[in-house]
Amino acid sequence: MISFKRHWIVIMQYKMNLKRRQLTGLGLHAAVAILACAGSFAMTAAHAQSGAYPSKPIPLVVPFPAGGGTDAFARPLSAIFSKQTGKQLIIDNRGGAGGTLGAGLAAKAAPDGYNYFMGAVHHTIAPSMYPRLDYDLERDLAPLILVAAVPQVLVVNPKKVAANNIKEFIDFVKKNPGRLNYGSAGGGTSHHLAGELFKLQTQTFITHIPYRGAGPALQDLIAGNVDMMFDGLGSSAAHIKGGRIKALMVSGTKRNPAFPDVPCSSEVGLPDYTVSTWYGVWAPKGTPADAQARAIEEIRKACLADDAKAVWAAQGADFPNLTGTQFDAFIKKELAKWSQVVKASGAKLD
Repeated sequence: MISFKRHWIVIMQYKMNLKRRQLTGLGLHAAVAILACAGSFAMTAAHAQSGAYPSKPIPLVVPFPAGGGTDAFARPLSAIFSKQTGKQLIIDNRGGAGGTLGAGLAAKAAPDGYNYFMGAVHHTIAPSMYPRLDYDLERDLAPLILVAAVPQVLVVNPKKVAANNIKEFIDFVKKNPGRLNYGSAGGGTSHHLAGELFKLQTQTFITHIPYRGAGPALQDLIAGNVDMMFDGLGSSAAHIKGGRIKALMVSGTKRNPAFPDVPCSSEVGLPDYTVSTWYGVWAPKGTPADAQARAIEEIRKACLADDAKAVWAAQGADFPNLTGTQFDAFIKKELAKWSQVVKASGAKLD
């Protein structure tokens, strides 16, 4: 009886071991199948990565409302980019806090090669004006390409300001301190600093009225709710040509080819009034180098297209074509320059 029981136990153990070996074999086959699938997926993903770019629509954060200077270049760039790649470059207007709200959102976007940000000179001024930014321009964003540069222009509502030229305007402002006001794209923007520099260099006083972008400020200037602006020429150009506002002076040492009848600041006794506005594209830091290179290539191609050249020329803009490390070096210089300007002018947030 004991012998029979012992034999039965041995037989059962043998069957259990056989079952385990079969299950182990099945597990091994399953593991091999899974690894094969994973390898196939990885090869497919790598092939997709090395294929056509872009393979899907790309959001482009524009940190001001529609109608401003950044928008004036972002929209034609978007149209040309979409036409040449077959994928949309989708404008996402996120205005507020002098362009810093949109910059903060862009800095936190996924660095996957499908999130980009179109910023401007304002973002090299902001660190000297805003004590608590929720992003760091150099740490959190990777500079790709500088796409446009325009001079600043002093524009007035001709129904509110009767001056025929810049000399008459300066004489009027000196005799009437605080009588006029100027709108800007927001505190800490180039519009704001251009106004404060003008006041400093002409020893005048004009009241600053900040808006949530150049677009809303321009609308109020045209409507007569503010008297004047120190705007980037890109956003003002069409309104100047349409007679809705009047240009009295452009900044810098030479007249702008798009407006040859408007004097430059050095002609009228303001040789150091050299404020200009520029616009560039960034990616979230950590975006793969190959994705950055492809984005730069497509954006440069768009900016060199005949359609873009015509828009840039009409708006009095140049295409600087600085990319990568060159654009980064330019940004560092701008940060240092605007830090000194802010200190010298005493500009503060209203």
